Amino acid sequence: MSAAALVGVALLGGLVGVVVPPLALRFTDPPARPRPRRGVWVWLPVSAAVFGGLAVTRSDDPALPVFLLVAAVGLVLARVDLACLRLPDPLVLTAGLVALAGLTAVALLADEPARLLGALTGATVAGAAHVLLALLPGSRLGFGDVKLAAALGLPLGWLGRDALLVGLLLPHLLHGTLVVGLLAARRVRRDTLLPLGPALLAGAWLAALLD
Repeated sequence: MSAAALVGVALLGGLVGVVVPPLALRFTDPPARPRPRRGVWVWLPVSAAVFGGLAVTRSDDPALPVFLLVAAVGLVLARVDLACLRLPDPLVLTAGLVALAGLTAVALLADEPARLLGALTGATVAGAAHVLLALLPGSRLGFGDVKLAAALGLPLGWLGRDALLVGLLLPHLLHGTLVVGLLAARRVRRDTLLPLGPALLAGAWLAALLD
């Protein structure tokens, strides 16, 4: 991918960042509604970095447009979860359907059925692993997190076993490190609920970059 194309994808990500806060309002509980004007200045560079990173590392993958679409939905999901500890089913379903339909189309056009099978396997493994985690005694894992993990398992499975493994483990390492840091700084208590969705999304993004 040329430098101009990379810049174009990053700029596209910046535009997505502009619409993330107002779009997230539609899925956020009224008492916890964020302020879109303030949010734009945070989400614009974040979205540009997310899109730019995928463009740099996955430029030779025909599924790059699918990854970008899933990332766009994921950014809205992260904003909502940070605001009100929710992962709305319509957004999670959209991410999953975009990934499934997009990867199916790419697999058919590129004649790579094995990669589609890998994507389906990734969704199954990720979903099953998080169901087990959610059922553990004392678990704070919600079933919104389980459904998001299954949806993210599709692109991770497309990338292969190593990316899937990293994408499964890294979110919990990131989340655990954040919790320990906040506890040490006395910013939260042991019973404080913190969103896992952003860590799931960040872990999946980093797994795609590292693959």
